[in-house]
Amino acid sequence: MSSFETILVERPEPAIVRVVMNRPEARNAQNLQMTYDLNAAFDAAVQDNAVKVIILAGNGPHFSSGHDLRAGGKNAAGVDFPPIGHWGGFAEAGAHGRFAREQEIYLQITRRWRNLAKPVIAEVHGKCIAGGLMLAWACDLIVASDDAQFCDPVVTMGVCGVEWFVHPWELGPRKAKEFLFTADSWSAQEAHQLGMVNQVVPRAELSSRVLELARRIATKPSFALKLTKEAVSRRRSRSRRDGPQSE
Repeated sequence: MSSFETILVERPEPAIVRVVMNRPEARNAQNLQMTYDLNAAFDAAVQDNAVKVIILAGNGPHFSSGHDLRAGGKNAAGVDFPPIGHWGGFAEAGAHGRFAREQEIYLQITRRWRNLAKPVIAEVHGKCIAGGLMLAWACDLIVASDDAQFCDPVVTMGVCGVEWFVHPWELGPRKAKEFLFTADSWSAQEAHQLGMVNQVVPRAELSSRVLELARRIATKPSFALKLTKEAVSRRRSRSRRDGPQSE
């Protein structure tokens, strides 16, 4: 099994892969190394025909504190990491190059993860903030511990929301506006009431309950799981594109 700098890849059962973000000292903030490590691990799991379900979890006290915006060593998509998207233009000057980089590491990669051909379960505990929401929302199911909290404070920072902007479809339009306008932290229980979270479980039981859910899903035929995921995702994409319908 491959080793990575920022994540752990576990195989609790032959049909289940558990990908664990492993930057606890940074509260699992997602730097570029983690972005591309996650992508490689997801790709490997999808290409392994024995794997039927993927779990995404975080090591340490929190699921993810968002994107790591600190200047660092390897920090250039298309330079330090080979691109996996199709946008291009990373070396262009000014806003054009910056936009290309944002497309690659925030939009294209998150969309790619959303469309993985196998069910993905987010195992969320502690804080799930901004870019952490992008990770959780790209998954098919979210199981949260009873101490989990969700927040997107980027309006406070002067922008309108994380780049994977699915807030209205995760929360409904009015609650999405409240979530963004106030930058309040919402509990796992409130997220469950809104339909964003599938299950809320005691913190001590989180990993075992997620594994049990993955085990139940893994008993289903892979082809049926793949087509069902694609059918639901395509319907959701069409709704997102069409927007509100007039009566």
